[in-house]
Amino acid sequence: MYQCVDLHCHSRVSDGVLEPDELARRAAANGVDLWSLTDHDEVSGVARAREVSRELGMTFVAGVEISVTWSNRTVHIVGLDIDETHPVLLEGLAQTRSGRIERGRQMGEKLHAMGMPGAFEGALALAGQDQLLSRTHFARYLVQKGYVNSMQTVFDRYLGDDGVAHVPARWADLGQAVEWIVQAGGVAVLAHPGRYKYSDLQFDSLFRSFKGYGGLAIEVHTGSHQPHQYDQYARIARQYGFLASCGSDFHGPQESRCDLGAVPALPSDLEPVWQALSLSVR
Repeated sequence: MYQCVDLHCHSRVSDGVLEPDELARRAAANGVDLWSLTDHDEVSGVARAREVSRELGMTFVAGVEISVTWSNRTVHIVGLDIDETHPVLLEGLAQTRSGRIERGRQMGEKLHAMGMPGAFEGALALAGQDQLLSRTHFARYLVQKGYVNSMQTVFDRYLGDDGVAHVPARWADLGQAVEWIVQAGGVAVLAHPGRYKYSDLQFDSLFRSFKGYGGLAIEVHTGSHQPHQYDQYARIARQYGFLASCGSDFHGPQESRCDLGAVPALPSDLEPVWQALSLSVR
């Protein structure tokens, strides 16, 4: 039985601030005994995370977080226990990443017009490469330059789905993302459902569609949920028959609401997602 589990976090390979090996060491220092690296639309950090996890005696499962467009909003699907070398998955992730640079230019132009010049170039420098450019890099840059006082404010006011500088992205379809994960031998998890601004009817359609495509789990305890939402999504897991997952959604020590391994244990009556994983040190 695993005592401390974290199945959602990010490294510098996508929009985190620590390298994969640094994340592994931080997780071990925090008492984590089962974890997954789930970078956005990218798996190149998995091998290093696995290697260091073995050295530290932690159980590691390869992961990814895929960006999806559903009902005109961005939704994230975590894939756990994937074969990160599977060609179908790799091709799908490459397609998903391909539109990031043009979207970034358009967001940069909007921010420039609002009196925040240099955002595109600054965000790109933080990302390190075109295809990994994300809104988080923009938010990090705007805070560093003093244009905005917090990253959350950046998303609330400028870059969230309803923000004035938001540029819609066309990500993968929900069914595609689940298929890529399943073909790569993994388990598909709906990430932080409490973040999505849908009506009750839309949520019902999302949960049913996700399950119909082969999705098996939802995140219940996550650093991206407020504590009052834990019970809400525990009820959803019971209602729709989902396995339950948990993770910090950790990006960096100064940015994240929740540190690695700090989410509370799942309710005892929920079936944890790790019961469906092949838990060797992989």
